[in-house]
Amino acid sequence: MEGSRSAAREGGRNAGLNAPNARATRADRETCEARFARTVALACAAVAQNPNPLLAVTSYKGVTRTIDDWATVFNIALIVLPDRPEGAAFVPVVDRIFRTFGDSDVRTVVCVPSTPAITKRILGDAVDRWLTWCDPDRALVESLGLERLPAFLLLRQDTQLVTAAQGWSPTEWQRVADEIARKEHWTVPVVAKRGDPAPTPGWPVAS
Repeated sequence: MEGSRSAAREGGRNAGLNAPNARATRADRETCEARFARTVALACAAVAQNPNPLLAVTSYKGVTRTIDDWATVFNIALIVLPDRPEGAAFVPVVDRIFRTFGDSDVRTVVCVPSTPAITKRILGDAVDRWLTWCDPDRALVESLGLERLPAFLLLRQDTQLVTAAQGWSPTEWQRVADEIARKEHWTVPVVAKRGDPAPTPGWPVAS
């Protein structure tokens, strides 16, 4: 009986000693998560630039026009996905944006900096539903000054950059979507949902 009481007292002392360690571990984890969130936000806030309006861009269906021509009638909401298998995970995100802005006065475009074959592999059947640009020599992403993908941008009809987010931060992408909706006097899409990829600084354009 005495042994049981001693064990209980010892367990109580150990629990008391372990509680601060548990709190410290939780605090450390929360600190790391906060630092990671800041890192993603900083990556997404990286500065893009106005593209060359005379740069020729070819769609998946083989139509080639300059950026200036593509933007003649509409502003352009441009989503650039990485040309790697991870890019496919963002298709549901892109689909939400397309569904909301599809009937607005902004032209939503998805671009993959690669060949039509790889673009099809990443987008699947969606490549036939969306206006899709292929950028195999990365001329467009370089002209835009993009450093990390995915990226979400708004270009005016005069091809001037309005706003952009690089990397995948749901908060930053929602900010871009809010800006587009405000300028177009349109419904705001809910960019992120449960099951989407975790926030990430993204992948370097050169990789």
